Amino acid sequence: MAAIGSFSATHPGDPQPGDLIEIFRPAYQHWALYLGDGYIINVTPVDEGPPATFASAKSVFSRKARVRMQLLKDVVGNDTYHINNKYDGTYAPLPVQEIIRRAEYLIDQEVSYDLLGNNCEHFVTLLRYGEGVSDQANRAIGAIGFVTAAAGAFSLLGLLRSRSRERQY
Repeated sequence: MAAIGSFSATHPGDPQPGDLIEIFRPAYQHWALYLGDGYIINVTPVDEGPPATFASAKSVFSRKARVRMQLLKDVVGNDTYHINNKYDGTYAPLPVQEIIRRAEYLIDQEVSYDLLGNNCEHFVTLLRYGEGVSDQANRAIGAIGFVTAAAGAFSLLGLLRSRSRERQY
């Protein structure tokens, strides 16, 4: 079972190197990979001041991100997190030494960022599994597809109704 944690004396959490950390922001989840000794690696917007959060609207539309090594407690702040290696049943994790080596190579690098195709969850799952996956992005794409299909259906119904009224006159 995934440990749920926030930084307090009563429940500090106990991630292991290579674990995926899901951080619960007010409107979304941010993802990081635990390196050890309290540090994580994550992506943050290139053009944003404090590197600890991905909380601004600007970050959602950012096309570039910087890979940063930061203290987990600083990135979590007042939010909560849990260890969430949810894809372990589908993808075999790489050896921990390989995950850490790959992560350390990318620190301070600038990478492309796309909310739906290359986001923070894609980044950390690529490090852990060698495969970038994101349920969060898939849900967003599904929601966009549903809204687009619904809007198309309503437009078609409106067009058919207006044409049927035209024929009556």
